[in-house]
Amino acid sequence: MKQDITTLWDLSEERIQYLFARALELKKQHRENRRDLPLAGRSVGLMFDKPSTRTRVSFEAAMIQLGGVPMFISVKDTQIARNEPVEDTSRVLSRYLDALVVRTFSQKFMEDLAASADIPVINALTDLYHPCQILSDLLTVLEARGDLSGARIAWIGDGNNVAHSWINAAAILGFNLTLACPATHMPEGFILEKARQEGRGDIRVVNDPAEAAEGAHVIYTDVWASMGQESEQHQREKAFAGFTVDQRLVDLASPDVIVMHCLPAHRGEEITHEVLEGERSVVWDQAENKLHMHKAILEALVLTWR
Repeated sequence: MKQDITTLWDLSEERIQYLFARALELKKQHRENRRDLPLAGRSVGLMFDKPSTRTRVSFEAAMIQLGGVPMFISVKDTQIARNEPVEDTSRVLSRYLDALVVRTFSQKFMEDLAASADIPVINALTDLYHPCQILSDLLTVLEARGDLSGARIAWIGDGNNVAHSWINAAAILGFNLTLACPATHMPEGFILEKARQEGRGDIRVVNDPAEAAEGAHVIYTDVWASMGQESEQHQREKAFAGFTVDQRLVDLASPDVIVMHCLPAHRGEEITHEVLEGERSVVWDQAENKLHMHKAILEALVLTWR
């Protein structure tokens, strides 16, 4: 039976750990210039409804490095834009492709594609979740710490799609997560409720960034206005006053803290230039790890978990 990744809840802890191990192995092979081509003759469609730099290029490069062919599909150029049912498009693409990577606005649109497809469907971002981002982020934490046991993660900023997937990850893997969000921009209640009822992580939500940062092993932030929220920029700047990740917050954290940002970054807003370019920042390693995690995901879903 095919394996989709619509949210992290689709994956067991064992499968997540497999992806970590395989991504590290693939990264090592890449550094040693060793090339296996397990997906030779295979193709993946990248159906994107939103702009992208890192996610698109890393998935395309991942497929090429595995020997396969990526095919970019702009949703506005498909018959979906002319009201073809999502299910019809999904069933047809299943006859052409070996997997489908979807970056879109609506979680339901992506889940409808997955429900009617005979091939694995991978969530490369919706307005609600960003699971592949968190898998590559956790790979970066593993590289820095050796394991996740006892890790204290601090999220500073908007309770957005990336934050939601961090909540899912904490519930599944059991690490400590504190989210500091303005009262007006909290994570979705139903996502927190599911994590607390069905998961095993220690997940807290506070309104004070300093409280979240104190003793943290990871400080993570994201833009204050995500794609589609540009008209709210001025209002959000007011709401997020005091939520900038600066040296003051970093100094409150554990001495071995790492600072993460999924990019693009707005220096001087959610993070200072000093911290982004500082010695505790791992944002460039974090960005690279999308490539290796995406290779592990594509290989596993197309070949291993079928």
